[in-house]
Amino acid sequence: MGRVTSRTPVLRIRGPVRTTRPDTVAAEEPLEIRLAGTPLAVTMRTPGADFDLVHGFLATEGVIAGVEDVAGLRYCNSVDAEGRNTYNVVDVDLAPGVQPPDTALDRNFLTSSSCGVCGKASIDAIRTRTRHDVAADATRLELATLLAMPDRLRAAQEVFDRTGGLHAAGLFTADGELVVLREDVGRHNAVDKVIGDAVREGRVPLTGHVLMVSGRASFELTQKAAMAGIPVLAAVSAPSSLAVELAADVGITLVGFLRGDGCNVYTRQERIVLPD
Repeated sequence: MGRVTSRTPVLRIRGPVRTTRPDTVAAEEPLEIRLAGTPLAVTMRTPGADFDLVHGFLATEGVIAGVEDVAGLRYCNSVDAEGRNTYNVVDVDLAPGVQPPDTALDRNFLTSSSCGVCGKASIDAIRTRTRHDVAADATRLELATLLAMPDRLRAAQEVFDRTGGLHAAGLFTADGELVVLREDVGRHNAVDKVIGDAVREGRVPLTGHVLMVSGRASFELTQKAAMAGIPVLAAVSAPSSLAVELAADVGITLVGFLRGDGCNVYTRQERIVLPD
């Protein structure tokens, strides 16, 4: 497996003090996803939980509905200059009857750690129809439980503590229990890893859960939540206008600026139970 972090020498400047010392940085390497040997997508990610990432990516793109649509997957023998396996290529076999996507129609599936929707032909192309009725989810969430989630997410970010350079996504129950957390250089990758874990365990749709992300709430993250049947998406930073629009369309409760003792609830406010 690839390394989650690496060490590099840096010149450290703190006021008048200059020192040279090694520093830990988050690893970033490409992951190519293939379907039956045919390249489908390349994303820049932090190595680790790659099979979760692949399952989550395929599910949130609408390629698969669940783990039963995947017949098998494996690392390919992609080697570096020294002949070592880089573990940077995963080949997926879809189950019989599952149709692979026609990537020529609307997306070339090339993404980066900063942009998860590069290559989309139009905004309509990424309004993938979810199989789950998120709007009908009757989840109710106590405000105090919601406000406690950022600290719980941050406390579980082990790699961030060493690098300061990773996004996090966490899946919580409505009672505030952290079910799974994943870190990655890309927000969308961290979310795909969390959703992929649920796909592999057969827990999708994620009715009654909260997806908490360490950065902002983008359109794509809202789409991924909808595709997984997640009723509440919460972010420590701001949502985009398209994220708000999509959340309203599909019935997701979208929460932004979740920090300290406050937050903004943009859509489906009735799911948040306020104290008397």
